[in-house]
Amino acid sequence: MSRIPILTPDLMTVDQKRIHDAVVSGPRGMLVGPLRAAIHRPELADKWQQFGELLRYRTSLPARLSELAILVTARHWDCQVEWHLHERDAIRASLEAPIIDAIRLGQRPADMEAETAAVHDFATELLRDRFVSEPTYQLVLARWDVVGVVELAAIIGYYSMVAMTLNAHELPLPDGIAPPLEARA
Repeated sequence: MSRIPILTPDLMTVDQKRIHDAVVSGPRGMLVGPLRAAIHRPELADKWQQFGELLRYRTSLPARLSELAILVTARHWDCQVEWHLHERDAIRASLEAPIIDAIRLGQRPADMEAETAAVHDFATELLRDRFVSEPTYQLVLARWDVVGVVELAAIIGYYSMVAMTLNAHELPLPDGIAPPLEARA
């Protein structure tokens, strides 16, 4: 159960409803995830949804690799909702099932192609060590140039904020969905 009220459109203020309608008419198609918390402060929700839309739908990274970075982030934060929402997107973006399963288990996937390994390792190092090693950084930079490496770091940071918000407020999974991530000790 959520620690804060989850507002339905009929309970929203005019400003909240305006942001809700903007989100629903965009590529998300619905108000989900942390926007259910941020909508309590409409200006925050508006900026959040714009930033999130940019990082989710309009970066230079292929969708499968963006979703890979998001899943690594969701697993790092043990964020059930983020994992649930993005596992589907990762599958649609053709991220291989063995890679998804390994990340779910907190393992480094085996047999990744070079681009996939570079993104996985960049995300893992940044989240685990708070820094990225020079060799890993250079692999991403060489493949996607400055814009891509900046976008990748932003995706990881943004989805960390998403996970922290979802976890802090205990925003629930959709009804009937079991937690996809096992608890870690």
